[in-house]
Amino acid sequence: MALVPAFVKDLPGKPDDAELREVLRDHALLPADRRAELPRNRAAVLRWLETASLPLADLQEAGVLRRGLDAISVTFAGKKAAANTVLRKREVLNHLLELAVEEKVLPSNPLREIKWTPPKSTEAVDPRTVVNPRQAGALLAAVSYVGRSRGPRMMALYACMYYAALRPEEAAGLRRENCQLPDEGWGMLTLEKTRPQANKRYTDSGEAHDERGLKHRAERETRPIPIPPVLVAILREHIKRYGVADDGRLFRTAKGRPYTASAISRIWQEARAIGFGPEQAASPLAARPYDLRHAAVSLWLNIGVPATEVAQRAGHSVEVLQRVYAKCVEGQALQANNKITAALDD
Repeated sequence: MALVPAFVKDLPGKPDDAELREVLRDHALLPADRRAELPRNRAAVLRWLETASLPLADLQEAGVLRRGLDAISVTFAGKKAAANTVLRKREVLNHLLELAVEEKVLPSNPLREIKWTPPKSTEAVDPRTVVNPRQAGALLAAVSYVGRSRGPRMMALYACMYYAALRPEEAAGLRRENCQLPDEGWGMLTLEKTRPQANKRYTDSGEAHDERGLKHRAERETRPIPIPPVLVAILREHIKRYGVADDGRLFRTAKGRPYTASAISRIWQEARAIGFGPEQAASPLAARPYDLRHAAVSLWLNIGVPATEVAQRAGHSVEVLQRVYAKCVEGQALQANNKITAALDD
């Protein structure tokens, strides 16, 4: 959406960028069988775009490519874009150019020759967002008080994100067959599918939640995650109270639909308002549901679970784990200071 308006000729009658993005989003980039007939004014925008679009060969010019890089470095509102967003969009551009080389449309990838300093991404987890076990328990309890049935029905989903460090899309894809829930002791979740949310106009199935394999895993590869008795009990109670969907999914609305990302976020914000005082509610502490996963991984690392085991459970590489959670491991500075003091005293 950001790149196409940047790669056009300066022809008369240029629509504004918002109009170009609208016709791309609602028509041109959709599969042919999902395109509605365009109103006359939007058809004119599309005709202009088709006439003004640069030939792919023009992307070999440094000035043209820099125009694209400038476009992905700002938001549609003209503000500086987040570093991770810029890097993700640059990767899309790079993939496009690599495909053009593979198809013999371009002799080489011109992006490799551009001197461009990418913005520094902020992968590391902010320790201020990480709740401790007591706070996590209070927030999960608060979820149960949101609405008459919405919160109670969703509490186990958030519990999976904290006690098993599941990503939201992993929790959405969890089925009864993936759960070993014994009467006593530890259980096991065996992840095999995720259900990430996307605009249903662009998914293969035409639904907002398409099934996908696990992140950073080969197709059909699974990820076993031992779960503590507290989560076993929560899941057993959830299944007893709400049953499962026809396909075995644990988490769905009363009408059987998957939870949207906005619903998961909205219920969480209501729970924070209940479970936190005004000062904590205004802080970054557990500001997003995803922060429950960060809290789980941080807890495991801080109590001494080996990094290889934490990485396996969380679905990370050890290298990513250490880079992303480095600031959340307590006591490292004190240990380092003690070692330096001992060395200086020798």
